[in-house]
Amino acid sequence: MPLGIAHPAWMIVFLVLTAVTFSMLGFVIGIWAEGFEQLQFVPLLVITPLTFLGGTFYSISVLPPAWQTVTLFNPVVYLVSAFRWSFYEIADVNVAVSLAMTLAFLSACVAAIWWIFRTGYRLKT
Repeated sequence: MPLGIAHPAWMIVFLVLTAVTFSMLGFVIGIWAEGFEQLQFVPLLVITPLTFLGGTFYSISVLPPAWQTVTLFNPVVYLVSAFRWSFYEIADVNVAVSLAMTLAFLSACVAAIWWIFRTGYRLKT
């Protein structure tokens, strides 16, 4: 079965945006956490459920309309939809909306890091 990437340049853009966004989120979590238990709290109880409920393994179009609306509040949906579009030209959400939401999530993480450095939250002793 031939496998190709429909939009390789966009795939790289979404790959880099996703990697930078989750790196920034990891930085914020690392500063916030006081110990190993708190450090594992977000990936185990927040990121993993969002990934499983974000259309990673299924299309959100198979969900009932009410659950589709609820799913659109999950930021992972936009990341997955963008990757799916870059490979297969099939997306659950418009690619422009996916790009905008990914940039918004990145902006929120950068703003949190800016605030951390500006205030010295947990950086000063």
